[in-house]
Amino acid sequence: MRCIIIAGSPEADVSYIRSAVRRDDYVICADKGYHYAKLAGVTPNLIIGDFDSYTGELPEDIEVVRLNVHKDDTDTFVCADHALKKGFDEIVVLGGTGGRFDHSYANLCLLEYLTGQNVRASLMSAAEKIFLLKKGGYVFDGYSGKTFSLFPFGCARCVATVENAEYPVKDFAFESRITRGLSNVFYDDCRITVHSGKLLMIMNIADV
Repeated sequence: MRCIIIAGSPEADVSYIRSAVRRDDYVICADKGYHYAKLAGVTPNLIIGDFDSYTGELPEDIEVVRLNVHKDDTDTFVCADHALKKGFDEIVVLGGTGGRFDHSYANLCLLEYLTGQNVRASLMSAAEKIFLLKKGGYVFDGYSGKTFSLFPFGCARCVATVENAEYPVKDFAFESRITRGLSNVFYDDCRITVHSGKLLMIMNIADV
């Protein structure tokens, strides 16, 4: 099973949450994420938060972990730590982008944390899928014509090879100060090999 974390972005798409959550997913709601889960008709397994953004009633038949408002980590980060302790090796965050940019950026940092724990982690919305690619090879099929962007994350530069894309490169040094990885286009069977460093991959999957 995978773990779904429903975060509390004000731009969370309820219809997308409804379609993205599978019947066998383990679902954790981060604070206002419970509001979106209710609207989507999703029953969570666990609710965690300091409840500064969700002030409605909480269910009595679902485990709730209340956090102190004055804490070091975000509600979503605490949810991710609970998922790690439960042994999940795939964690998907819904409602983790949009709204305040600092909150969105914190969730990008969460991707790096989870990837360092050998977890397949992603931020997903109706418009985007966001991953962190560490050293190794990756194949992306079924996305032909969609755009994607690559940026070093957690490092100043990342050396990678991109094949079967509109802008292929070999042993290319992506640098954090240069936006050379913006807006590439998938061809069938696109292959990306990260030789050193880490690449933040933003896939634009919306039809618009």
